Amino acid sequence: MDAAFTAEQDEIRRTLRELLAKRCGPEEIRSAVRTAHGYDETLWRQLAQDLGLPGLALAEEYGGAGCGPAELAVACEEAGRALLPSPLLATAALAAPLIAAVGTDAQRTALLPRIAAGELTATLALPGGSPATALGLIGDTSGGAWAGGGRSGGVQARPGPDGWRLYGEAAQVLDGHSAGLLLVAAHAGGFPRSRTLLFLVRSDTATGLARTRQTSLDETRSLARVELRETTAELLGADDTVDVSGPAGALAAVGRTTAAVLAAEAVGAAASALDRTIEYVKVREQFGRAIGSFQAVKHRLADLYVRVQAARSAAYYAAWDPAAGGLALAQALEALRITTAEAVQLHGGIGFTWEHEAHLYFKRAAADELLFGPVHRLRDHAAEQAGLFTPGLRKPRVEVAV
Repeated sequence: MDAAFTAEQDEIRRTLRELLAKRCGPEEIRSAVRTAHGYDETLWRQLAQDLGLPGLALAEEYGGAGCGPAELAVACEEAGRALLPSPLLATAALAAPLIAAVGTDAQRTALLPRIAAGELTATLALPGGSPATALGLIGDTSGGAWAGGGRSGGVQARPGPDGWRLYGEAAQVLDGHSAGLLLVAAHAGGFPRSRTLLFLVRSDTATGLARTRQTSLDETRSLARVELRETTAELLGADDTVDVSGPAGALAAVGRTTAAVLAAEAVGAAASALDRTIEYVKVREQFGRAIGSFQAVKHRLADLYVRVQAARSAAYYAAWDPAAGGLALAQALEALRITTAEAVQLHGGIGFTWEHEAHLYFKRAAADELLFGPVHRLRDHAAEQAGLFTPGLRKPRVEVAV
């Protein structure tokens, strides 16, 4: 393994950091999240057209850059530093890889070039309200319980003379209120032979589609409730190529890469919160001296620095080997939670105010763990996959005679 970044990766980092430093300050963030889309459309077009962010991990034949998870992780780390509100995660990390893996040639040709150019945003709508479960981050997806529990819940799909129709709803859909394309997981085939498939719902032409933006803890991560009432949809993939087990395998594969990307994003947010805190304690005075000169404060900051650097190493390794994504995400989310909590404390009274940016990072930490965690479930599932809990590997119990 070569841990050094390439010149292209360093250039992505430098260019994106310079641009976001100019265009994505705390006031710009607050203005962007209060727009109808929940992000700055002009900035998103610039990121897509000038830097090609949505197509970083897409093949060149579809207009992408032909890079891999490492480049996308670098971009998301910088987005995390600035708490950039954008459809990058939902479009580039969730929807586009599923279309590339499951879609037909015609679907890939029609959709992926538009995604790479920034003309089309997309997202993944999953019943059950837990993306972490559906993506295989905290449990096995083969049973299908993540998709709503069969006939009594989730989204139902039935074929008709004019195509598929969907009925049901999905909550906590990333950028679900603004995405131009929805990938919806739905049950098909009736209760005895039910299986879960993925369907394409185009927001501009679909009938019976209602989308409501939800009030979320983290304003920079827009969530929506998607309601489908006999909504017209197109099956993702062909009938004769869709596996009987459904999209669980493809979702799990996408989940591993998404976990690595999310880990890098969380590390970026944690590092930025730490940097802002260090700058503050240099100038905040108490008893006639900067509080950063107190030994107790130095120790706390040193502990945070070690924690963030360890999480960064895990995130970079996961970008190279997405199989380690779940464990890296657990470490990164924990580092983000602890760092942002300490940042609020070390900022003192001003850190608790609504106007200060410290609470933006703290809310990102709390919301991400609710949406993609919790940390102990991520670690538990990673341990199960590694075989740490198999009977043959358990330590024998020692009984002590009294």
